[in-house]
Amino acid sequence: MAKLSWAGALGIGLGLAAPALAQAGASDRGPFEIPVLIISYFPTNGDQIDIRVTGDWGASLADTRAKTKRLTGEVIQALEQGSRYRGYTNPDAPPSLRYRVVGEIEFLRPLPTFAKRGHRTPMTDYARIMAEVDIRDWVERRGVREVWLWGYHGGKVDLWESNMASPFGDVSNSDRDPNDLPVLAHTYTVYHYNYQRGTSEAVEDHLHQIEAVLNHIDGRDHTPPAQWTNLLFWGKFVGSDASHKIIRPGCGWAHYPPNAERDYDWANPRYVETDIEDWKPDGTGRKQRLNCQRWGCDSLKWFIYWMQNVPGRDNGLFYQGKRLRNWWVFIGDYDTTRKLGWKLVED
Repeated sequence: MAKLSWAGALGIGLGLAAPALAQAGASDRGPFEIPVLIISYFPTNGDQIDIRVTGDWGASLADTRAKTKRLTGEVIQALEQGSRYRGYTNPDAPPSLRYRVVGEIEFLRPLPTFAKRGHRTPMTDYARIMAEVDIRDWVERRGVREVWLWGYHGGKVDLWESNMASPFGDVSNSDRDPNDLPVLAHTYTVYHYNYQRGTSEAVEDHLHQIEAVLNHIDGRDHTPPAQWTNLLFWGKFVGSDASHKIIRPGCGWAHYPPNAERDYDWANPRYVETDIEDWKPDGTGRKQRLNCQRWGCDSLKWFIYWMQNVPGRDNGLFYQGKRLRNWWVFIGDYDTTRKLGWKLVED
């Protein structure tokens, strides 16, 4: 049975959210509001989470509810802080993203799953979940643009960290199955969190979605891998190629800080010369000697620091004579950017 909490434990009221941008006179300046629907699956055995279902989490229902509430708040804080362009040096930098929880739905039973070809573990049935919560109403009438799904993994279910449904096609960190979510009039993205883990892992889901979107906008999906080094985002900003390793210490990506030597190398003490804090597309930014101490050798702090180096509001950057947009517009109002055909630089 579903427990519906429209204002929810966060005490945030409902309202019909207008699109972040109006197409006429559209601006990439921001901030962009992202209305969020929270869905939680807490399979219970008495007043405990049933570890036979989750595989690795058997805390009390009360503690699990409290943890997901805390993590939700911390994820919001991290994402908003991360959208403050170079906020680590400019305390007045405004966030480009604002998140608003508009509803919460809770199920005291296991995640629905199905046998998906190519997967050994049952796959989360996202289409069924969306049907049960009437996602059309939430997206088309209430303005929801992101669904945050609190669940579990534990080797019991397979999942996608992010999964998009859009009239413009699925751009997400998934297999981009066009049939696993209902496609509606507006784009929405489902993030599947694991309450056995922490804030860092949830935020990492968002970083991979940001990477997927910016790569798509920049044309990587249709660019031969041998030419990825020439791309504005992946080649020049990240500093990588088809190997996904850092070949030029630029700004890095979720798994690879500029000094990384392998995946998830967030605590590497090795120093490199990088222009991450003065990145310019033409490579003329000031370089500095840097190692993991700059972000406390901590994954979550790295994610926020990386986000704050993504070209944001008033970035003042140019590429081949054209102004770089505030790239957060592609996360904050994807539909309008697709309707207008916007790229990472102005036309």
